Amino acid sequence: MKILIANRGEIAIRIMRACRELEFSTIAVYSQPDRVAPHVRYADEAYLLGPGEPSQSYLAIDRIIDVALKAGAEAVHPGYGFLAENAEFARACRDAGLLFIGPSPEVIERMGSKTAAREAAIAAGVPVVPGTEKLLDEGLSDSELATQAKRIGFPLLIKAVAGGGGKGIRVAKTASDLSDAVRAARSEALSAFGVSSVYLERQLLSPRHIEVQLLGDMNGQVVAFVERECSIQRRYQKVLEESPSVAVDKTLRMELAEAATNLARAVGYTTAGTIEFLLDEDGHFYFLEMNTRLQVEHPVTEQVTGTDLVQWQIRLAKGEAINLVPEELLEPQGHSIECRIYAEDPDAGFLPSPGKIETLQPAAGPGVRDDSGVSAGFVVPVFYDSLLSKLIVWGENRAHAIARMRRALSEYEVGGVKTTIPFFQWLLTDPDFLSGRFNTAFLDHILATRTNQPFVESLLEEQKAAVMGSALTTYLRRESSAGRVSESDSRGGNWKRAARLDALR
Repeated sequence: MKILIANRGEIAIRIMRACRELEFSTIAVYSQPDRVAPHVRYADEAYLLGPGEPSQSYLAIDRIIDVALKAGAEAVHPGYGFLAENAEFARACRDAGLLFIGPSPEVIERMGSKTAAREAAIAAGVPVVPGTEKLLDEGLSDSELATQAKRIGFPLLIKAVAGGGGKGIRVAKTASDLSDAVRAARSEALSAFGVSSVYLERQLLSPRHIEVQLLGDMNGQVVAFVERECSIQRRYQKVLEESPSVAVDKTLRMELAEAATNLARAVGYTTAGTIEFLLDEDGHFYFLEMNTRLQVEHPVTEQVTGTDLVQWQIRLAKGEAINLVPEELLEPQGHSIECRIYAEDPDAGFLPSPGKIETLQPAAGPGVRDDSGVSAGFVVPVFYDSLLSKLIVWGENRAHAIARMRRALSEYEVGGVKTTIPFFQWLLTDPDFLSGRFNTAFLDHILATRTNQPFVESLLEEQKAAVMGSALTTYLRRESSAGRVSESDSRGGNWKRAARLDALR
């Protein structure tokens, strides 16, 4: 089978690796700025789409379909971002006789609309955050808008119905903020997604962001995986993810899995997808949205379950049945953390740092995985998301994974552009992060209260070591008393699954 990967960067390479292990040929597509990108060199074949602007390259549906047909592709994998959740693209692939490695266009359409997805969740008996069940009419007067808002209750989120990545979201703390927030959200949504539609949702003040990975086959079977913790966010954009969550016990895990699978079955979901939930301080969860694609953070699930999600995506799209044991997928083996390494300057407000990567020395060693899309000499383009790499580690428990991530970050060297590595080195010394006391507002709060000192250098090595040692000791004692970490785990004694889990790349 020949598979065209309609994407770029690290996710294109990740998919190509899965294809190579399945002995499938791969076709890369690229824009002019990406002509010497690693994903182009890794593929069996590569074809130019057009100039750097996404609308003329990675978002050009007709051009991608044309390349796929001329190259003799039999299937198309969209990755994430770009056209991954575009029902029109999935339909165009189907109409051209190409296998789209993802759910049907109809499911993408339904679950890609946040309001339609809310309706589906309600119908499936899954709790949702109070909000408007329909899109806000653009002709609503300020008084009519205020009436709807009052019924839901402040503070409110105004959210774009399309897209993701934190774009098209504004907060209205009081009625006086509402009209301006709606206008701003509409404007950003139109610019980012080409659709200005928004809806209202009550803002939970201190929630965690928890998500459940799913796989579904064409026989109607759906399986759920152990949850991912995605609360470490900057302006609604995830920057660090881990699995499992310190806030989820076995009972809650089963409840989340049941809700997620019920919703997926209700809409006839196939291949890989993710249900996202908000978890409040009282342990109640609410449906947030469904991502009808592979997630950026999928590697942490792979690391704690030993399951190659990309290969399963392809196998399920080809019609294979799921033969995984559902109970085993909900029993995490160790702990995994992912840091998204961006070409951004954290000491300058995380401004993008495009340019030439002069030197590159990724981290390596036991329990370390580097999903990278760049190489030395590559010029980071200004046209796309500045993600360079996802650094993933596996440990026997959370404390071990944190220590391993700190070691890996200290080894990772990128010359020529600024990166978020120093920021993560600083974050992994924060006592509240180390002890698991955080929510979706945590990172924005601590960044707002920081001084202007550079990251990492703002703490002396001795101070960092003291903070790390104290926080991890407290965490291990608490987890051990709760029965979640055994004495042997805290000493670092169970390595029997390391080889299998570390093998995933």
